[in-house]
Amino acid sequence: MKKLCVIGAGTMGAGIAAQAANAGVPVLLLDIVRDPADRNAVAAGAIERLKKAEPAAFMSKAAAKLVEAGNIEDDLGRVAECDWVIEAIVEKIELKHALYEKLEAVRKPGTAISSNTSTIPLDRLIEGRSEAFARDFLITHFFNPPRYMRLLEIVAGPKSDPELVARVSDFADRAMGKSVVRAKDTPGFLANRVGTYWLQAAINAAFDLGVSVEDADAIGGKPMGVPKTGIFGLVDLVGIDLMPYLKASLTSTLPADDPYQAIAHDHPLILKMIADGYTGRKGKGGFYRINKEAGKVKEAINLSTGDYAKAKKPVSIPSAAQKDLRALISAPGVVGAYAWAVLGPTLAYAAGLIGEASDDILAIDTAMKLGYNWKYGPFELIDRIGVADFVARLQAEGREVPAILTTANGRPFYRVEEGVRQYLGADGEYHAIVRPEGVLLLEDIKAASKPLLKSASAALWDIGDGVVALEFTGKMNALDGEVMKLIEKAIPLVAEQYKALVVYNEGSNFSAGANLGLAIFAINIAAWGEVEKLVAGGQKAYKALKYAPFPVVSAPFGMALGGGCEICLNADAVQAHAETYIGLVECGVGLIPGWGGCGELMVRAAESPKAPKGPMPPVAKAFETISTATVAKSAANAKEIGYLRPSDGITMNRDRLLADAKARALSMVEGYAPPAPPVFRLPGASGKTALELAVKGFRARGLATPYDEVVADKLATVLTGGDADVVDTVTEEQLLALELREFMTLVRDSRTQARVEHMLTTGKPLRN
Repeated sequence: MKKLCVIGAGTMGAGIAAQAANAGVPVLLLDIVRDPADRNAVAAGAIERLKKAEPAAFMSKAAAKLVEAGNIEDDLGRVAECDWVIEAIVEKIELKHALYEKLEAVRKPGTAISSNTSTIPLDRLIEGRSEAFARDFLITHFFNPPRYMRLLEIVAGPKSDPELVARVSDFADRAMGKSVVRAKDTPGFLANRVGTYWLQAAINAAFDLGVSVEDADAIGGKPMGVPKTGIFGLVDLVGIDLMPYLKASLTSTLPADDPYQAIAHDHPLILKMIADGYTGRKGKGGFYRINKEAGKVKEAINLSTGDYAKAKKPVSIPSAAQKDLRALISAPGVVGAYAWAVLGPTLAYAAGLIGEASDDILAIDTAMKLGYNWKYGPFELIDRIGVADFVARLQAEGREVPAILTTANGRPFYRVEEGVRQYLGADGEYHAIVRPEGVLLLEDIKAASKPLLKSASAALWDIGDGVVALEFTGKMNALDGEVMKLIEKAIPLVAEQYKALVVYNEGSNFSAGANLGLAIFAINIAAWGEVEKLVAGGQKAYKALKYAPFPVVSAPFGMALGGGCEICLNADAVQAHAETYIGLVECGVGLIPGWGGCGELMVRAAESPKAPKGPMPPVAKAFETISTATVAKSAANAKEIGYLRPSDGITMNRDRLLADAKARALSMVEGYAPPAPPVFRLPGASGKTALELAVKGFRARGLATPYDEVVADKLATVLTGGDADVVDTVTEEQLLALELREFMTLVRDSRTQARVEHMLTTGKPLRN
């Protein structure tokens, strides 16, 4: 796929174009002509909005330059330049038919044509088109926002060319980072079919049982593995006005006996909210709103009266029910009643789709986890309840038991047999879960083996071909002394028996950095020796990795902050997931990087081909990045900032990250030699004065707080070499000693301690 065309520059079309550009592919974005004087205005305006979007649509400035604006009247013939044309116009069949007729006349044979529709069957879309057009046509249903939502549902028709479908799927997977799920040509496909039922059932239950929106979101959120938005918070996020649209689409296309038809009814309060402009976050508010007149107070709507009041603390959920789904649906009072009213019908509905909307449970579970960010898919949730218990409760209430549940006959839907993860098929047999070529998951390795080494916060795994993976296992993958001890034990083991090491895990984030909770405990009892031991131990462990006699590749994803960033900086190479948000954020909590981050960032700044010569430019660049706690918004942005080298790799698909990192490590084995320790030529006192002047300027403009100035002073001391003169050189060991000294000075300051406490309590930085 060397060039794509997206037709329709609305929210979805523009977002799809941006993600294709993030893959490094030129994109032609077309829309109608509204202004004869500026015929490309619609598409050009969409591109400008993409550049300003938050969260960002483009991963880098370079990607933004790959999208070209055009219009359907003048530029449709240019689809002949493209390998894949994605139609994302309004959901009106007559408009799509008219466009396809024009496309058929200008496209080159073999060009993939797909629709982003989620409501119109494929056979209706290709009515009147030639056999050749039908062979090259399919549905590619992206989820909004296309950059961040990993799910892509692909629907192929009986006439679709399997090779073309495979080509589109492979590009979407490897280049665009999508997890492709093959769906049948049924209404709503998979994720929206189950997701719309779930939301409708949850909203109905709240009205019927008199459950407040706050209680509904607390019960139907985290305890069920649903994002913290819960039910009503999610509807606010996607737009309340979308609900009637989805309902109308499904009720008009689903058979009359589908269970969704029985629950799909409007609530007068919700219709009134939409009419009054209360459509959620994009409107005046929704089920929740921020009352600015009352001082930015969060309010929630009363489902009985329609009145808003200050959002109340939700119902208390028993501790057992917060982690055990059986305990949740059996809890007394409103907690258990509401949990079952949501889960019982929803999971039964998903089970009833096997054979109709999907041939297996894997597709539905994947669709809900990636399309709605559920932690567990419907069948994984049934396993957590217990298949026999779930069926017994359905039967006790006189509900129909779906065929797949009868087939299971009390057996779990997933199991591990002889180290192989398996799922229960509709045929009643267990089948191995087969990963796509090039996908390697640590969860599969862990199911089939035991760790080589293990501590309370880390583990070491043999991932094959002489490569091991270092996994963080603490909360938020925070780093502590246990991680450092395991690193020290791992190095001689790997050096003796293996070829290379990859730093990787499959948590929600790579690492949130050092364990602040442990640090504040030590601070509160004035155990300064323990704090210093932790910092010095991290320096020793990270440098031991850097100079180990084998290649070390870090594979970050999600948040890689503080110490999580520093372990990447100390690796021989980085293979980062595209959605990596990496940064040295220590200044935000009143500290400075303590595990080698200062020196490593200066090394990268000095290596940059654009860097001016002399000792000051790398120091100034590192100072600006660290003092402002800059966090990259993507792996590509991390290269622009300097956290990653130009040679570091980027993997678009999260599931391919470990395999890519392993391959990168193996490619470095032959002839490997550890790097030579850097020697820094630093500007000394004169350089520090220049940095201090810059900080004073920020302080005068209100961009830095009084304590920011103090922290920046300590950072400047390290980066400029302490008391060194401009002609002096500083070794890596000397720079680490400076880091440790200034870190310990700051950690003893009550203002730093206040920042750490505030971050742990609120999750937000304290601006003292």
